[in-house]
Amino acid sequence: MERLQRSILLPLILTASLPGLGCCYSITKGPANATVLAGSQARFNCTVSAGWKILIWLSNGNPVLTVLSSQGSVETTDRFTSQNYTSGDEFTSELIIHNTQLSDAGRIECSIQQPSENNFAFLSVQVNGSLFIKNSTLTVKENTTVEIVCEALGWAPAPDIAWMTNDSLIDKSSYVNQQSQGSDGLHNVLSILTVTPTATEVLTCLADIEALPEPQNATVTLIFDNSTAENYYREENRSSWVIVLAVVLSFLGIVLLTTIIVVVVRCCLKRRASTYQSEIRKVSAEKKKDGDLENRQRNGSENPGYLPEELWNTEQSPGHNPSQNSTVWVLQELLQCRSFPLVKKWNVPAWQPCGESHFLPENLLLHGLLS
Repeated sequence: MERLQRSILLPLILTASLPGLGCCYSITKGPANATVLAGSQARFNCTVSAGWKILIWLSNGNPVLTVLSSQGSVETTDRFTSQNYTSGDEFTSELIIHNTQLSDAGRIECSIQQPSENNFAFLSVQVNGSLFIKNSTLTVKENTTVEIVCEALGWAPAPDIAWMTNDSLIDKSSYVNQQSQGSDGLHNVLSILTVTPTATEVLTCLADIEALPEPQNATVTLIFDNSTAENYYREENRSSWVIVLAVVLSFLGIVLLTTIIVVVVRCCLKRRASTYQSEIRKVSAEKKKDGDLENRQRNGSENPGYLPEELWNTEQSPGHNPSQNSTVWVLQELLQCRSFPLVKKWNVPAWQPCGESHFLPENLLLHGLLS
């Protein structure tokens, strides 16, 4: 506590008791502006000429550290420390702010109790928020337009958003950035990229603020799916094959139908010719039959066994042998095996059928063929 009181009261005492001292020294090089990330260190340098007695560091008008030429640094908090350097007749005090916070941002001043220029700088404390794209990979079909959303949350200040594809920046007209501020004072940015891919590519969303050595990034891989074109070509080839197959089958069908018609016609012609020849033969046979019948009716049938009646009624001539005539008749009957009229002389009924009974011995005796 005693040390804290000394650091607070000492500048006031010196200011009051030494109004005329230090007229011959000044700040040769004041602090420079600094931009740091929250949680990191901020450093400011102040160089004064020989003869200085007291140097006070102020943050937004509040003394945070005092340096005495005879005593060195008087520190009141661990967040504000200093390192001192001497080069020739000049003295340099370096103010170090640890674990910087958003409340530390503002004017940082180096005071030697003398009017001087270039004795202040500005501290900017920035917050590096999060950056992400929901999907790390995305499959896109051909001729399809998609929107890729990149979100930057909890930044201070609002980051600048840009897009790259395959290490080339995308024109700003292809995406839209929308900013908003949360209740904690931090900024959010929503970036929407509209793209119609023609091939597989890697898209990178970049968020940048001054305090970052390199922009924070998030990537998404667009997988180009050209199955639509492949399906189209496949369907086109399939249609071509279907057309070729239909033409071939149609041609084969026509050939088969023509062959069937030719075979049927030839069969019909052969059948008709055969029927015609059969009819001709039939007609010729009928004509021949009718001619034979007409000749038979005209000429009559010859009976080889017939003997004229006068040969039976006349008396037997001196040289005539009736048994000889009967023998001739029997031989004729045997050769012809047909009906014949019997001679009335032997009282045999006419046109009896030939059979074994006619040639029995008793019948032959009856007809006078056996003595």
